[in-house]
Amino acid sequence: MKVAIITLDAFNELDSFIASAILNRVVHADWTVQICCPDTQVTSMNGLKIQAQQPIEYANEADIVLFGSGMKTAEYANDPVFLKRLQLDPVRQVIGSQCSGALFLNRLGLLKKTISTDTMTAPHLQKEGMHISESPLYAEGNIASAGGCLASYYLATWAITKTLDWQTAADIIYYVAPVGQKDEYVQLAKGVVLGAMGNSSHL
Repeated sequence: MKVAIITLDAFNELDSFIASAILNRVVHADWTVQICCPDTQVTSMNGLKIQAQQPIEYANEADIVLFGSGMKTAEYANDPVFLKRLQLDPVRQVIGSQCSGALFLNRLGLLKKTISTDTMTAPHLQKEGMHISESPLYAEGNIASAGGCLASYYLATWAITKTLDWQTAADIIYYVAPVGQKDEYVQLAKGVVLGAMGNSSHL
């Protein structure tokens, strides 16, 4: 199972690193999580430089693709040359977005009418006819979107639940949650994620 976390220049560290840390805790045959960037090196919105683990094109062969957000997301999402590097398949792949990463779901024609995103991105998507969900995570089939930086743990939990099962995700959330609040974090994630999935067969 290949996981691609799209991480662009001026990226938000919380989006990429929280998702990466949670997803990397999955112990499953052939499960690989890779930070995918447009260049060999990108710099975060706070000046942190990281090396790409894979090029953007890795996302095209991945089973799970998550779009992080950042200060230049709109710039990338409106660049037709960059968009041509992405050839995603919502039937075969599980695809999610964090905050302004929703702009990619919109540009790539992966959305229907509803999405979850951050308060800064919401007005731009509303102008294009999108309905903004009040939930931190919204999912339809293989597509999901999360709004708010810390909602990245919901998005990662959804990706694990969608492709494996809820118990695997719950065990990971229990491990990383604060001491004394572990059960609360698991129950919170369960309500949000399984609620967004409509209590599907992945319980």
